[in-house]
Amino acid sequence: MNLKNKNVFVTGSSGFIGSHLVERLVQEQANVTCFVKYNSKNSWGNLELLPKDFLSSLKIIPGDVRDIHILHKSLKDIDIVFHLAALIGIPYSYTNPRENFQTNVLGTLNILTAAQENNIQKFIHTSSSEVYGTPETLPISEFHPLKGQSPYSASKVGADKVVESFHYAYDFPSLILRPFNTYGPRQSARAVIPTIITQALTKDTLNLGNLNTTRDFLYVADTVNGFIKAAESKLTGKTIQIGTGKETSIQELVKKISKILNKEIKVNIENNRIRPNKSEVLRLCADASKAKQLLDWQPSISIDEGLERTISWIKENINNYKTNIYNI
Repeated sequence: MNLKNKNVFVTGSSGFIGSHLVERLVQEQANVTCFVKYNSKNSWGNLELLPKDFLSSLKIIPGDVRDIHILHKSLKDIDIVFHLAALIGIPYSYTNPRENFQTNVLGTLNILTAAQENNIQKFIHTSSSEVYGTPETLPISEFHPLKGQSPYSASKVGADKVVESFHYAYDFPSLILRPFNTYGPRQSARAVIPTIITQALTKDTLNLGNLNTTRDFLYVADTVNGFIKAAESKLTGKTIQIGTGKETSIQELVKKISKILNKEIKVNIENNRIRPNKSEVLRLCADASKAKQLLDWQPSISIDEGLERTISWIKENINNYKTNIYNI
């Protein structure tokens, strides 16, 4: 499916990945409607960081995925839905599990229902590598069992299964894309890479949690390319994950960032930054062979290059971060 002149709808468009996806969709000459969570300041989040000529081409609709009525109205004449809206903070999910399920599961059900009744052509749903928990085997394939090791991961498992059920029950044209740990410019400090970078730029000692866990870090441009290829493909009813197939520990991240900044960094372990023992996901590493085979997708940005790009952006925007608190 060629995206040029297609009417696309992006939930979570004001977020980190969402804003990068919107930027790419404009470049692909799609007609983009951005669904942003309503707030009294009328803030459009990361979308406001886009060039003015990009912003002027967007249709902005404030609302909440928990409200099915605004979704029904907003999806009229839409061809493709990219569903990225979610509460994503894992520590936040420990203290607010109900809100996680209302947004991530019921919100997904709401937009699926609205999309189905508006006869959209394709629905791309965003999953998370957290749905696997600590893996039984590595690298992780799409056939790996799902495990709700946190309220967040359980809510994402639930959302994925709701999407899956619409495909089987109603022959709904959906595809589940499961990115591993995306990072890059505009990411908030609730994620580990901007947490390390922002602290490293402003002080000599970092406050972190578990340094031994590993993640498969995927640069945001590669993640967005996965969304584009998923939308352009004829595939439906599939779950496809994207990642680099390489593990990087938090300790290794500190060393890499320290080297790029040419700065010696000390680390202080704070207990409140460590997940409950049974809830910690120890390792994540993707088998992305399915994405390569079905979408002709593969990552192009190395972790070192991606960190350099991210550090450069954060340096210019450091005042947007609260480096003296733990962002959950």
